[in-house]
Amino acid sequence: MAYNESNFQHLYFVLTGIPGLEEKYYWMAFPLGAIYVIALFGNGIIISTIKTESSLHIPMYYFLCMLAFADMGLTLCTLPSMLGIFWLNYKFIAFDACLVQMYFIHTFSAIESGVLVAMAIDRVVAIWNPLRYSTIFTSGVVCNTGIVILSRAVCVVFPVPFLIKRLPFYRSNILSHSFCLHQDVMHLACASTRVNSLYGLIAVIFTKGSDSLSIFLSYGFILRIVMAIASGEGRLKALNTCVSHICAVLIFYVPLIGLSVIHRFGKHLSPLTHALMANAYLLVPPVLNPIVYTVKTKEIRKKIIQIFVPTKITAEG
Repeated sequence: MAYNESNFQHLYFVLTGIPGLEEKYYWMAFPLGAIYVIALFGNGIIISTIKTESSLHIPMYYFLCMLAFADMGLTLCTLPSMLGIFWLNYKFIAFDACLVQMYFIHTFSAIESGVLVAMAIDRVVAIWNPLRYSTIFTSGVVCNTGIVILSRAVCVVFPVPFLIKRLPFYRSNILSHSFCLHQDVMHLACASTRVNSLYGLIAVIFTKGSDSLSIFLSYGFILRIVMAIASGEGRLKALNTCVSHICAVLIFYVPLIGLSVIHRFGKHLSPLTHALMANAYLLVPPVLNPIVYTVKTKEIRKKIIQIFVPTKITAEG
């Protein structure tokens, strides 16, 4: 029976796990579940500790709390589809559900990028003018910064699902990843995606592009300040306050840049490479950020010890 292809739209997409390893999904389900538990537990501990410990009620840790919220958001966005594939072998996602997931993944990613910029500026002020740090970064300033970061992410990503919604999809409906990303969905469209590509490029430049430049300039300014410190011990002490943030920046941007390069220039690479880079982009930051900040923050380590070591044993010790 003939039908007008332009009026036909797929009701669902088919997600892809890790190509070539389908028979091992059952064994991969348990490590994957552990990764999600670590991400949710670790970021939850950070938020809880910052909330309860009055000594952590300073701008640096308020921004860390925002980073943990963004990481938890990214984790929860991918949790249903990832566990559906690897635990239940269920690979289907409704068209509208895919758009919703795509929106929240890109929104939380933009939020995390914005928070990393705020943390970089926080380090600049703390090293450049420590005596005025508390008067510059007041609670109101931190709150307004958080609102700006959230508003920017929400507004910039908001048009993306609607730009995808207008496109026809009547050929392949098989995605390359275990979740919905804008570029991946856009490539399946059966019409010109020039507007989508242009807006996607503008959105990336406005968020992650400007953010990465801001972070780079911030650390250039920090290095300039640090090199002006007379004592070697003072220079090391100043730089030590930036170690956790530098790790968080690398953890976020290295997989992001790798995924972007692969999407643009790595079409000849195997599907396995694409899948692994996409999973690293969304799973690595929520898992590693809590580990980095736990190692560097005594109060967070203490909180974890209190959870895992029985009170009675702690008291006896």
